[in-house]
Amino acid sequence: MARMHTGKHGKSKSRKPDVPMGTRPEGLELNDEQIVKLVVDYAKQGMHQAQIGQKLKTEHSVPYIKQVFGKRLTNILNENGFKQEIPQDMMDLLTKAINLRRHIERNHNDVHNKTSLHRVEAKIWRLSNYYKDNGRLPSDWKYDPVKVALIIKS
Repeated sequence: MARMHTGKHGKSKSRKPDVPMGTRPEGLELNDEQIVKLVVDYAKQGMHQAQIGQKLKTEHSVPYIKQVFGKRLTNILNENGFKQEIPQDMMDLLTKAINLRRHIERNHNDVHNKTSLHRVEAKIWRLSNYYKDNGRLPSDWKYDPVKVALIIKS
């Protein structure tokens, strides 16, 4: 399948091992309560979901949360009171768009980053439509760069 914003072709597939859900990986010394406690502690420290997963993988030898619990890290965080209004991947795109806008304000003639901003905003619009359809964003949510900049600053 071709990638959307490049002239190259990419191979889209998962690199995760094919293991049935709910089976504990070999060599995992932590029990479920300890893993949940680690996840909650890392979330209290302000880590993002990707950072929590990476830290669990590198420091505690927990390969995949979904493999252990049968549910995603997002669900575990939601159950423990760390629900986000805007999903993390959308928040990352919004941050990128705000940083690009700030850069373009200082460098008006930067054509490449103007194109990059258009691409990022196109991704934001497509992703917002997807999340509106699935109920993860309110149906009246709109991408407004000024409002988003205020949300990201706080």
